Amino acid sequence: MNVHATSRPPIAARRMTLATDLDGTFLGGTDAERDRLYGWIEANRASVGLIFVTGRDPEFIMEMCREKGLPWPEYVVGDVGTTIAEVTADGHVTPIARLEEDIAERWGDKGELVRVTLDGHPGLTLQPTAFRYRVSYDLDPADFDANAKERVAEMGLDWLISDNRYFDVLPKGVSKGPSIRRLVDHLGIPEARVLCAGDTLNDLSMLESGLPAVAVGNSEADLKARLDGCKTVYHAKAHGAAGILEAIAALDLHDTPKGA
Repeated sequence: MNVHATSRPPIAARRMTLATDLDGTFLGGTDAERDRLYGWIEANRASVGLIFVTGRDPEFIMEMCREKGLPWPEYVVGDVGTTIAEVTADGHVTPIARLEEDIAERWGDKGELVRVTLDGHPGLTLQPTAFRYRVSYDLDPADFDANAKERVAEMGLDWLISDNRYFDVLPKGVSKGPSIRRLVDHLGIPEARVLCAGDTLNDLSMLESGLPAVAVGNSEADLKARLDGCKTVYHAKAHGAAGILEAIAALDLHDTPKGA
């Protein structure tokens, strides 16, 4: 099976490219709103590129495409920006080594040090997935001891709290924003033809990266507050998938279905 079966020009030559978060954004909204966005993408593959920019790992992403009917992306910025990869024609996520070298160097194989240092830390429960260049925890805000932030900084790494329920430990200076910009530059996509979409604080660096962006209507309040006054960000009224189409129309990035 060729997941990119339809004929299409190089992504840099298309009218626009959507770089979107998944949970709450591309996966947000009603069934009808998602169907509308996904159907529009499939009908316009020759002029619309698709990149997933997510905290999810590649295995989850491919499972969603295979089993849940999501449009297949052509590239993935996954694991909160620590994976930069191409989606091959046979449906596999293949890291782009040239773009990940700096990420690996910044991480320095510190996963075990992070797990030992934060073992038993109040309010943090280690997630079972073995990520390559990050360590992630479920966060209980009622029990969380904020000293974890200092302990991460002492290791020369960054921390990120999103949706008040996830705590990610990342390589210094690595997140969704720097990684999507690195990929856009690598692919030669004109910046004005990109639309970044998100809804939580782990999307902040992407939405304030200077690329055209949309905070969908169901975005968490802290994200909206941090983006207040950012001239490159459109604040949608509609939620999730409908908010993405609303922004595409409002910013005149591409023709959209009537009513979007």
